[in-house]
Amino acid sequence: MQNSVDIEQENRRLRKAIADKDHRINILEEYILSLKQKQFGSSSEKLSPTQTGLFDEADDTEATVEADSNNPVESIDIPAHSRSAKRRVSIPADIPRVDIVHDLPGDQKVCPHDGTALKCIGSETHKQLDIILATVQVLNHIRYKYACPCCEKYLITATKPAQAIEKSIASAGLLAYIATQKYVDGLPLYRQVEIFKCIGIEMDRGTLASWMVKSGQLVQPLINLIHEKILAQHFLHMDETQVQVLNEPNKTAQSKSYMWVLRSTQPTESAVLFRYEPSRSGAAATDLLDDFTGTLMVDSYEGYNAACSKNSINRLGCWAHARRKFIEAQKVQVKGKIGRADWAVAHIQKLYRLEAKLAGKTAEEKYTLRQQHTVPLLKE
Repeated sequence: MQNSVDIEQENRRLRKAIADKDHRINILEEYILSLKQKQFGSSSEKLSPTQTGLFDEADDTEATVEADSNNPVESIDIPAHSRSAKRRVSIPADIPRVDIVHDLPGDQKVCPHDGTALKCIGSETHKQLDIILATVQVLNHIRYKYACPCCEKYLITATKPAQAIEKSIASAGLLAYIATQKYVDGLPLYRQVEIFKCIGIEMDRGTLASWMVKSGQLVQPLINLIHEKILAQHFLHMDETQVQVLNEPNKTAQSKSYMWVLRSTQPTESAVLFRYEPSRSGAAATDLLDDFTGTLMVDSYEGYNAACSKNSINRLGCWAHARRKFIEAQKVQVKGKIGRADWAVAHIQKLYRLEAKLAGKTAEEKYTLRQQHTVPLLKE
């Protein structure tokens, strides 16, 4: 009798050990599939309609239709498929107009049949969008000098306004142009040097770089003001992204640096602040957030913990980051099988559809609709 009990206990132990090993094997297989997907698979997180459609109810379909009906897109039927028609470029009404008149020569303003002078009965107009390239000019600052012709002891020279960079050939307009080309249009300084060369002006990239550094110092008071305005808001977004900096002191070219971005999305005070830091240290977040005590939307990076704890900041998570983990789980599940990851992604998609319906509504309307529809979905 004792032997049979011992055998049964041993069987249970072995069955549990086998089950544990099978579970461990399944986890490792999913991990291998996940690594393969990251290495060789598509990085797109776009879903096919069949995936989310399995969990759609009628009200969600209606919501999608309502959201899409506000922005109809003309379609063209082509054999085997449909294609959206390209919208024609519209010319804003406030752009200056220049009339170029095309008239008949004098000898053609008579009827070839009876020689009667022709009468103008109207015209037709063809509009073209034209552009005038940047005009280069030299600003001669002429300062007149005056002297007393009687005593010949008094001499005075007219003053000129303070310049952005004193004793430099760069005017404020040129500095603004170079900065816009580089930081807004993404045109590197060495390419700008080549463009200047095409119009006969020799520029040195080092000089342009020096001008940009000095311009950055000039706009620092404006940056400080933007920072103050942003911190005065009650809701902010924040993130940090990698950048590579060459020839940085005490760092290799392969090392990572970071651009920290702080943004306010309030309609009355919308602003974005960029701050370069050589590291991803949480000290940057603490400094940027200063005495901010509102609500902060960030990812799960631990570098924000100190600032949030110090200022008692209400921290929000990002649905895009949460959704990404479920997308990763979808990619490693058995093909043809519907799992919990599909359910989660479909419900997050419903949140996006609800938000699409809120476009153009007031803050009060958004709050009411979110309480009615979004909160129950979040609880689910």
